[in-house]
Amino acid sequence: MSYNFYFFLIFVFLISLQPNISTTSSIDLIQKTCKNTKYYDLCVSSLKSDSTSLKADTKGLATIMIKVGMANATATNSFLSSKLVLNTTNYTNNDVVLMKKLLKDCADKYALATNALQDSLQDMNNEVYDYAYMHVMAAADYPNVCHNGFRRNPGLAYPPQLAIREDGFKHICDVVLGILDALGW
Repeated sequence: MSYNFYFFLIFVFLISLQPNISTTSSIDLIQKTCKNTKYYDLCVSSLKSDSTSLKADTKGLATIMIKVGMANATATNSFLSSKLVLNTTNYTNNDVVLMKKLLKDCADKYALATNALQDSLQDMNNEVYDYAYMHVMAAADYPNVCHNGFRRNPGLAYPPQLAIREDGFKHICDVVLGILDALGW
């Protein structure tokens, strides 16, 4: 066998190792970045589920998590909109009207949360991280407005499915804030 053949085999072997090295360093960056967040497991699982995270820097990881938050808020908005057609057998007419109003207000708040996260993406692109941080904090606060609407009307129970979605959304926002902190703005 010729020297060129051995050189070719070594070259192919080294090239085949390259993706593993890159993937390992990408996973290390994800884990290192997620250690700066309140919800490490949520952060790691969310980022690993997005194939673009393997090629992303810390700013890219923040962008991915913002998009996860946007998807979550949009899904919650859709969920709430679908609940506007209620099973009215357990409610008085006044309660039905009030519940529909509260659910519509909540859907609107999640739409505003999506918009705030969209604004934070724009801020990220412009590298204005303090404004990105502010918009994520605003997005995380919109579900509180929804929850407070139910607190002001004690006769109406806060839907348990909404409480779960609210916590999940707030956790995603907390992860984004932790990643933004890691950017060192």
